[in-house]
Amino acid sequence: MATTGSALDAVRFTLDRTSPVPLYHQLARQLEEAIEQGALAPGNLLGNEVGLAARLRLSRPTVRQAIQSLVDKGLLVRRRGVGTQVVHSQVRRPLELSSLYDDLEAAGQRPATRVLRNERVPAPADVAAALGVPEGAEVVALERLRLTHGTPVAFLRNHLPSDLLAPDTDRLEATGLYRMLRAAGLTLHSARQTVGARAATAEEAARLDEHEGAALLTMERTAYADTGRAVEHGSHLYRASRYAFDFQLLVRP
Repeated sequence: MATTGSALDAVRFTLDRTSPVPLYHQLARQLEEAIEQGALAPGNLLGNEVGLAARLRLSRPTVRQAIQSLVDKGLLVRRRGVGTQVVHSQVRRPLELSSLYDDLEAAGQRPATRVLRNERVPAPADVAAALGVPEGAEVVALERLRLTHGTPVAFLRNHLPSDLLAPDTDRLEATGLYRMLRAAGLTLHSARQTVGARAATAEEAARLDEHEGAALLTMERTAYADTGRAVEHGSHLYRASRYAFDFQLLVRP
């Protein structure tokens, strides 16, 4: 484990005391950025709140409020006898045609996968419509739990045409689905995607290590190959405390 005091000491804070933005919020945001950028890594301790307050010339309640806001986000945890510890950074994913596995790996998040289901089933109506196959046609059904640093981030449910790929469970736990599709000679070209949000059911909460009613991001996506064929339909759940989509918005000319 990294030396905790030195990790926090290396973080530079710039607080604008003339700004209308509360000081606790400025501090919380800069701590969050340090976690996202790896300056504060999982396992690092923040040390004594009194020491940080003195260093930044802030009141102890201001520092405590900043730290509590990151505890509430799931980025920090208070451990009895240990102190306040960095747990993980929130996953920020660009909204583009890429796999969660690839994005997590690129961000240094050490992705892992637990395959919960891998079987051939008759296509229900919604899946058949998305994949362009007859209702009841055989499709591959996958359910996976995606983790980072040993903590669940997302529950992934995917369906694929049965003649496209026979995904091996061991390979699914070692790599991403889109990598397997590319290795099979498919060129992914585009996708239709819908992002939403809802509260976690008891079953979903238990699976994702959340509490019942916790906020979840939802995503439905149908991906197409360069031939125009639908090759995958996904219906995914993400922990809102651990996950965010990044959008780039452009003004139309």
